[in-house]
Amino acid sequence: MAFIGMDHGTTGISFCIMDDDGEVIEVFKIDREDSKSGKVSAIEEISKRCDLDSVNLMAITYAMGDGFNRILPIEKVEDRGILSIGGAGKVTGGGTSVFSELENSGMPIIMIPGLHKNSTSLNELFNAAYSHQASPEKVSISYNAIKETGWQNFIVADISSNSVNILIEDSKIKGAIDACLGAMGIVHGPIDLEMIRDIDEGRRTANECFSHAGAIKIAGIDGKVANMKDQLLENYEAGDEKAKLAIDTLIMTVAMEIAGLDVVCENEIEGIVLTGSVGSATEPFNFEDEINKYFKGKYELKVISKESGAIGAAQIAYDIYNGEDNILGIDFDFN
Repeated sequence: MAFIGMDHGTTGISFCIMDDDGEVIEVFKIDREDSKSGKVSAIEEISKRCDLDSVNLMAITYAMGDGFNRILPIEKVEDRGILSIGGAGKVTGGGTSVFSELENSGMPIIMIPGLHKNSTSLNELFNAAYSHQASPEKVSISYNAIKETGWQNFIVADISSNSVNILIEDSKIKGAIDACLGAMGIVHGPIDLEMIRDIDEGRRTANECFSHAGAIKIAGIDGKVANMKDQLLENYEAGDEKAKLAIDTLIMTVAMEIAGLDVVCENEIEGIVLTGSVGSATEPFNFEDEINKYFKGKYELKVISKESGAIGAAQIAYDIYNGEDNILGIDFDFN
């Protein structure tokens, strides 16, 4: 028997397969473009690794997840759980094709919601301030972080194509800062005054600005999301000054955001969990060491797998199947 988690990420779609004892069997990723073009089938890739009839439960994340606020069976979620595909970064269609495959697979599947203004699990001040705080995989990442650390009061820093930091208090998600509001990621980042003027004057759309507001803006890099990340890191390793400035700026903005979340935490922070392709990086720079230059040893830092979104989703599936009805303050509703 098996449990599966899916992380609908920016550059690819990751899957984690766990056994009956909750141990990870395998984590694998499929490319969005390959999925869209039909070169790769999610169901076929899963079938290579486990019998579909042996799947007890699968938990998935999809897009913004802002159309619902509880963990629900896939058949209970309307419009794939999203209000709109607008304003969410680049849309390739790869995730849509995977969703369709899973929806028609016959496997028992639950969907994890995003964190947004209708989320009942969050502190009301965060909901009042922001219409959207984080997409669904940040919930599964946070769940994996709890499993890995045993902490109850901490901040999760998920740093990759975008950066989202999540505040956990008493083992519940209190709030988060979305990529378009605060810290830079490699690709996405906050929309500043210059971008607002570009939008108002019709030079770029808001989504175009958001998708070029990360470290790549400073480094002067453009292109496909995955290629831009690789190019930035190659330039950094080669000693390019703009690339170094871009990475250093990204790290500074993440440190600022974490410090801000600490300020509003009512409990003492036990530590910071670092994840994502950048947050867990050791080459060509060690993210943990670099960000700790700002923290000066104030926090205990714990690095978890960059695949924590898929792993955490599988852990959610495992625990809900075994009777859990609340995940980080988010209710599971079978009905």
